[in-house]
Amino acid sequence: MIKQIVFAIALLITLGVFTFTTLRIISFFKLTKKAFPVRDFGKRFGVMMEVAFGQTKIFRKPILGFLHALVFWGFCVILIGSIEMVIDGLFGIEKSLKFLGVLYDIIMASGDVFALLIAISIAVFLFRRVFLHVKRFEGIEMKKISHLDANVALSIILLLMLSLLGMNSAYYGHTTLIGGAIEGVYPVSKYLSAIFSGLSAESVLVQYEIYWWMHILLIFAFANMLPYSKHFHVFMSVPNVFLSRLEPLGKLPNMDNVTREVKLMMDPNAAFAAPAADAPIERFGVKDCEDASWKNYFDSLACTECGRCTAVCPANITGKKLSPRKIIMDLRARMKEKGPKLIKNGKDFTDNKSLIRDYISEEELWACTTCNACAKECPININHPTLIVDMRRYLVMEEGSAPGELKAVFSNIENNGAPWQYSAEDRLLWAVDLEMNVK
Repeated sequence: MIKQIVFAIALLITLGVFTFTTLRIISFFKLTKKAFPVRDFGKRFGVMMEVAFGQTKIFRKPILGFLHALVFWGFCVILIGSIEMVIDGLFGIEKSLKFLGVLYDIIMASGDVFALLIAISIAVFLFRRVFLHVKRFEGIEMKKISHLDANVALSIILLLMLSLLGMNSAYYGHTTLIGGAIEGVYPVSKYLSAIFSGLSAESVLVQYEIYWWMHILLIFAFANMLPYSKHFHVFMSVPNVFLSRLEPLGKLPNMDNVTREVKLMMDPNAAFAAPAADAPIERFGVKDCEDASWKNYFDSLACTECGRCTAVCPANITGKKLSPRKIIMDLRARMKEKGPKLIKNGKDFTDNKSLIRDYISEEELWACTTCNACAKECPININHPTLIVDMRRYLVMEEGSAPGELKAVFSNIENNGAPWQYSAEDRLLWAVDLEMNVK
């Protein structure tokens, strides 16, 4: 009974903190702008199964991709065991899902094997981060806290897997010692249970309780740490893939307020459907975090900081300042800084800072070629160019700020109806006196 009470208190604290964090994040989403309508659920489900659950983009690097896929698939299976532990803890029972029969044996066996595979994979990941200094994990945006965050999260996952193996091994050893019926199949832990040989049944039971509490409390702590960590993608990556833009990567979304103006010029009758004159003036493009769409912000929360986007960016490869990963991370950091103040003081609040310039320089934005290599490579379908282009739209349409070469193009389009500096009448002068053989 005491165990149930302690467990219930721990669970309530976990759910309370997680609810607070969730409501805080939702309040930030309310500050953002609308994005595309979410339709085509069947197609989205297919993309989610292929990219998120199939891990297809991860497999572009076969060995590391396979290890990462094992971690993901293992978590999906082990999650069922975690749900069982919650039920057991609340009701003071043992192996509450055993009524599933053969399916239960499969789930327990898979979880036992995956626990070992995940532990090995995480050990490899930690070794690479700590000792190999992979270039993809470096960059101006990757502060010391970013590396510490990753190492701490990976270490907790490793402890989760070791505690799960310890719990299963102790359960197997204790049940064998008392001659009880073993519920489930444990292909790894039945061999590891040999470490408890020579101990009494009571001692092994104590070991089981220690590992059980260690595992469940680590789960509770990890769940509440994730929203403040780069590993928030554990929760956010699957829904982010489901909410992917389904249009071709090269298609940039139109600006609704500009589209309305164009339609109004082409059809005066559309004035009757136009917003009222006293409607609030909409900003062109993105200047700060609250101007970004909810999908841009969702992308920033889901970002794994893996650096695959930056590693394939031609601008970054040629030495320019642009890092697509930094753009996404900066949006998240800016919302974390300004979001609480906007909620407290209202949407008109300003701290005299903005996403552009204080976080992201114009040089970074104009270095982007919109080739979409970053979006194509991202394992969770983040679309970096849409955010970059929207910030460039702000610079051009609100501030008239652009590189000199682009300003010349804009001027030519305005004066000549084409990007060239010649008028329409002079465009064929190059052909004057040109001898051509016409048959």
